Amino acid sequence: MKYLQDLDWRYAAKRMNGQAVPVAKLENIKEAIRLAPSSLGLQPYSIIVVEDAALREALSPAIFHQPQVKEGSALIIFAAWKDITEEQVDAYLANIAATRNIPVEGLGDFRKMILGAVSGKTPEQIFQWNARQAYIALGYATAAAAFEQVDSTPMEGFSPEAVNRILSLEEKGLSAVAVLALGFRDAEKDNMARAPKVRRPSKALFTHYENELATA
Repeated sequence: MKYLQDLDWRYAAKRMNGQAVPVAKLENIKEAIRLAPSSLGLQPYSIIVVEDAALREALSPAIFHQPQVKEGSALIIFAAWKDITEEQVDAYLANIAATRNIPVEGLGDFRKMILGAVSGKTPEQIFQWNARQAYIALGYATAAAAFEQVDSTPMEGFSPEAVNRILSLEEKGLSAVAVLALGFRDAEKDNMARAPKVRRPSKALFTHYENELATA
């Protein structure tokens, strides 16, 4: 099963060699992000792809000067919606109708369900829900990068306020929640490049409740 070998191969690269990620590989990673699941299918986030070296240089202090920002080839920034508006819901429903060639009027009950799901929630609760959806997309991105043999480094160590300011995200109703650096590992400078992957053993990680109940 090659995908398991790819996932075992990947690690959070600490140093990268500056080699550009081929366009086709980057497009495949982006498509995997687009295909990621989200609650209600709403995809309440935007994805910002930063390949420009000067902009990555400007972002580096906001990401605490982690070397992958400048040594890599691209940054993918996952920015969650700060709210869910009726306009955003209606745009989603229009996309469903166009994609499936059905009348949008037939989606009225689904519209009520979505709006009912967010009704009464605080802005912070909505934002945190949206951020969790973005993290699902982040997981798809890291897996897709591994399948493409592209190194990646997921990052939470950054200042969202600074990233938001540099990319003018607040004005768009967004806030950065995660960053993924893409590139190729520099095995000479990264002492983790050859280190065995450390994960909890399966017996410690997984609990099969039918087995637990059978022996209770």
